[in-house]
Amino acid sequence: MEKAKQIACDFIDKCADDLHQLSRSIWENPELAYKEHHAHDVITKFLEKHDFPVEKHYKLDTAFRAEFSTSDPKNKPRVAVICEYDALPGIGHACGHNLIAEIGVAAGIAIKHAMTSCGETLTGQLSVIGTPAEEGRCGKHDLIAAGAFTSVDVAMMAHPSQYTLARPKYTSMIPVTIKFSGQAAHSASHPWEGLNALDAAVMCYNSVSCLRQQMKPTWRVHGVIRNGGVEPNIIPDETELEFFLRAPSEAELEVLKKKVIDCINGAALCTGCQASFTFGAKHYQALLSNNTMAELFEENGGQLGIEFDQREEIRTKFGGSTDMGNVSHVVPSIHPKFYIGTTVSNHSKGFTTAAATDIAQTYSLNVAKALAMTAIDILSKPELLPKIQEDFHKDIKGTS
Repeated sequence: MEKAKQIACDFIDKCADDLHQLSRSIWENPELAYKEHHAHDVITKFLEKHDFPVEKHYKLDTAFRAEFSTSDPKNKPRVAVICEYDALPGIGHACGHNLIAEIGVAAGIAIKHAMTSCGETLTGQLSVIGTPAEEGRCGKHDLIAAGAFTSVDVAMMAHPSQYTLARPKYTSMIPVTIKFSGQAAHSASHPWEGLNALDAAVMCYNSVSCLRQQMKPTWRVHGVIRNGGVEPNIIPDETELEFFLRAPSEAELEVLKKKVIDCINGAALCTGCQASFTFGAKHYQALLSNNTMAELFEENGGQLGIEFDQREEIRTKFGGSTDMGNVSHVVPSIHPKFYIGTTVSNHSKGFTTAAATDIAQTYSLNVAKALAMTAIDILSKPELLPKIQEDFHKDIKGTS
């Protein structure tokens, strides 16, 4: 299938300027979760231009699915390439989702072009799926619940980073909202009549901070006080905090949740306030990187000159969380990270700037080629899908 791979890579090069303009258009118009109307429209228009049948507003208002099948896709692999395109409040595309969208589109049109060019030697089903609301809203959870991945055998995407890794480690994450209710009183004349909900919030925050000494190195709890009261001369009777809890597995996350609940209840007890807390109805699951797919990506990336970070401290380091983790518990998946020419971390203004540079384009389109080549391997080699599925079942069994 070297011919098909070369056809795909050449097609990405041919479309490079248009792909850059697509990425730039999304970057210049950052949109928050479930409000990605511009991104939805420009991406679907681009795919339609390349003769994809596109289902707009697929399952969710700003999601989409573009699908292409050969004349006889029965019992053939069904490959999905994932796009993300939501931004962050205040700092735009500081996670580089404009590049993720570009890569998904680039890989999608390249795979389709190779399929149409190679005829019966490259058959199956290809989907390009647009997934909104990755940032903090776990949009892929909603798509999974709506059945968006029931007709998919494997899924893949790639995420910009400071490093290039085929098997990045992403944690399970769940948000919790905490409220303390006390009793308002005049802070100067009758403070003894009050129950200070701000004290409870601060006590809770500090208790979590003290808890960190006993946390495992791979655990994270981080949060903010969203409501700390109204005026200095009124003892606050209502306060609110929000924390994110992260751990490498569902089992460890449950242990961490119990410890944080103890911090919440302890703060309420010592201040005389009432506590209530609500964990998110949906949460991010830890990423399961399919070994066979990751090996294919590494092999194809190596042929393109992509250098994977071999430092132990980087390969074993847990990063943030992604709702692609949720997808990886439903179908075999990969979610490699890739360097875009900066050592600045994601979710910073510096990364926003980096996501629009020409050098980021070079790295991004190379990764798009590697994803396309990986998909071509899966579509053209019947022995791969059973091996991928075997890896997947082992990974799922290991989480139970």
